[in-house]
Amino acid sequence: MPVDMKETIAESAKTLLTQRRVKKLTVKDIVEECHITRQAFYYHFEDIPALLRWMIQRDTQRNLEQAQTLEDGEARLRYLFVMAINALPYVKKGLNTSYREEIERFLDQHLQRLFEQACDEEGFYQNCTRLETNLILRYHSQAILGLLRSWTDHDTKNLDQIVHIVFRLVTEGISPREKE
Repeated sequence: MPVDMKETIAESAKTLLTQRRVKKLTVKDIVEECHITRQAFYYHFEDIPALLRWMIQRDTQRNLEQAQTLEDGEARLRYLFVMAINALPYVKKGLNTSYREEIERFLDQHLQRLFEQACDEEGFYQNCTRLETNLILRYHSQAILGLLRSWTDHDTKNLDQIVHIVFRLVTEGISPREKE
């Protein structure tokens, strides 16, 4: 059975980030961890940020495919929240390396593209201009990133309520309650 070298390299990087708590992830560390040459690493990835981008894209694609099997938009959003919450420890450790800026920039862009894809598939914001839609998508993606950055155990206990509120905000907006 052939080994997917990209997967092997990614798993080694993940191990280094989580188990060994390296502050600066290096190609040298990765190749030693997975017992390959530097040339083998560079055959598959241009550099460490390219590896991290590939890992995020791979995991996101897998999660999106899984989410597409769910019955409705709110269930898919919940699934993606669960996946993001499970990935938080790895992302936070990645953000503690010297690649913080690249990771943050890529996560921002990636989440906005996910929102664009979901909105296109669901037909949201069809009455909006492209400028309005892009602003709305930037707003929502940054709001969700903000929620995830400050995520707590209390939030996890209230996940269903949070997902419901976020879904309503994204799909229909929430009006202020009128005073009784």
